[in-house]
Amino acid sequence: MTKLDFKMPDIGEGVTEGEIVEWFVKEGDAIAEDDPMVEVMTDKATVTIGAPCDGRVGSLHFEVGQVAAVGEVILTLESGGAPEVSRQDRSSGPSATAVGDIQDSLPGAALFESSSETGRAPSPPEARGAGRNGGTVPRRQSPVRPPSAAQRRARRTSERASPEIAYFEAKPLATPATRRLAKEMDVDLRRIRPTGPLGRVTREDVRASIRGAMAQDRPHDSLEERTPIVGMRRKIAERMAHAKSTAAHFTFVEECDASRLIEMRERLQHEAARRGVRLTYISFIVKAVTDALGRHPLLNSAVDESKNELVTKRYYNIGVAVATDAGLVVPVVKHADRKRLFEVAIEVERLSAAAREGTLAPDDLRNSTFTITSLGRQSGLLATPILNHPEVGILGVHRIKEKPVVRDGQVVVGNVMLLSLSFDHRIVDGHVGAAFAYDVIDTLENPTRLFNDFL
Repeated sequence: MTKLDFKMPDIGEGVTEGEIVEWFVKEGDAIAEDDPMVEVMTDKATVTIGAPCDGRVGSLHFEVGQVAAVGEVILTLESGGAPEVSRQDRSSGPSATAVGDIQDSLPGAALFESSSETGRAPSPPEARGAGRNGGTVPRRQSPVRPPSAAQRRARRTSERASPEIAYFEAKPLATPATRRLAKEMDVDLRRIRPTGPLGRVTREDVRASIRGAMAQDRPHDSLEERTPIVGMRRKIAERMAHAKSTAAHFTFVEECDASRLIEMRERLQHEAARRGVRLTYISFIVKAVTDALGRHPLLNSAVDESKNELVTKRYYNIGVAVATDAGLVVPVVKHADRKRLFEVAIEVERLSAAAREGTLAPDDLRNSTFTITSLGRQSGLLATPILNHPEVGILGVHRIKEKPVVRDGQVVVGNVMLLSLSFDHRIVDGHVGAAFAYDVIDTLENPTRLFNDFL
């Protein structure tokens, strides 16, 4: 029997690693050539990788949520014969399940290598560690995941001994690293049942004993469900945490009288419908923000922390956050300053639809210079948007509501929209951020000055 060590493929676009999002196979499964084996998420795309040949799954070397570098062995197959050399010339490659201009084929010769039954053993997953994850788009539902290595070890331990029987070993076997971990965690190695080779207590045994002790203090543990934070949600979490911990956020909130904006949109709706354009308020706001950025170039910049430099952009790419089932993504309206109102509306609609369908191209998500996020109908009183790092400003748009306002000394019913703007206080002083905010508001309250030439 021949073993095939299948490696993480190079899918192009400069990708150097990928996160294991879902296994479609488990150890011992029989698979046919091109059957889906694993779903991998990178910074550029989510791809499904198929089997290179008929065979049986020998072992999975990575667990869901771990990150594998290009060229690392992620799975071992067992085949009755040698792998087909011509596989590297096949035109079929990973199927993109979300964004990505993915290459049409995988470089098959680099994907797997064969070895005999007595060949070298793959390095254990814990020796590799976890790195950054990738991906930015929703993925489809997949089959049930196989048990993790930790779960399998725990199952073997429970099968060997009843939990009611106390364990004690006066001279436990353990590596110095394991002993150090036990000391740090205040765990008695003598009372830990080993699962390692030759009866050695492993670091995972120490961690498992801690989890077991914690479980005794968690009476509702059986009523809790734990789901790994992987894929797009993990990427969002990392980016938000990095932005929040890196930039010095401050938020400025002000009201905007949207009455004239509502009138202008209603006046343009007939022409928009005739052209097949869905004209939303976001399109007006994109143009108002772009116009204000031209007068406040500091807000159209980014921080290059690696070089301790401020990069001022002479182009205007406006990110528009879109809520999807998998989380928030930020497709980008490129060169918004060169687009007229209807052209912006068409692009916003295209990007929003692609985001919800999971068909955004990688270029649709790159190189934004400023971001707008609309909180929609569930906007509440106000919010504090988190910067889209490394940008220095973001605008949160709230729902338009009827409220009493004062006009010409009289209290009347007005249409008020709150704007919440967050800035990086390392770069943007309060008066600068406020001046930018009032420029945006002035345009939205007097829209004819900017939108007369809307076609």
